[in-house]
Amino acid sequence: MTLSTEGASAQQQYVFTEDGFTQGTVKNGKIARRTTIRAERYVPTIWIDPDGCEHWVMDDGFEGFMTPHVTRQGIPVCRRGNTCAVMNSDQLFATNQASINGANKKRLQEFFKSAGATAYAIEGHTDSRASDAHNLNLSQRRAQAVAQVARSVGARVVSTRGYGERVPKASNASTKGQAANRRVEIQCIR
Repeated sequence: MTLSTEGASAQQQYVFTEDGFTQGTVKNGKIARRTTIRAERYVPTIWIDPDGCEHWVMDDGFEGFMTPHVTRQGIPVCRRGNTCAVMNSDQLFATNQASINGANKKRLQEFFKSAGATAYAIEGHTDSRASDAHNLNLSQRRAQAVAQVARSVGARVVSTRGYGERVPKASNASTKGQAANRRVEIQCIR
């Protein structure tokens, strides 16, 4: 593709090719000056957040954007760090609740004071007995409750996520499996 712009006594000509473009100044029908500018083909890449989760990134030099990299089920793709704690939700929360009692707050505070991580990613999970929407909401509220306890002792929380019933640890066909799925996982980022 060729694009020309005319000035008072000279004409600028740009020839765009796949690997860049050539800029030339034409005076009196002759090329007076030619500059070839090589371009690099920009390939979208993946950005990894501090909590290990991936984002698609495109930046053409003028405008950049990121979108979360998710699976077909809508779950963010995250590189697992060190899962430093898995706590059964039944031990932290009453049934269908997202508030933590005083004794469990104290236990969580002690954990966050002694874990020694630079940051934490907190994930809430449920079994499959309620609706998907209800479970997503409940698991997110529970993750946020644990994050609030972490922040109360100065721990840095980089993300909280509620997965509901979408990432089971065991089969939901048995009560033992359902109990294993009702959990809060704490990822330690060191």
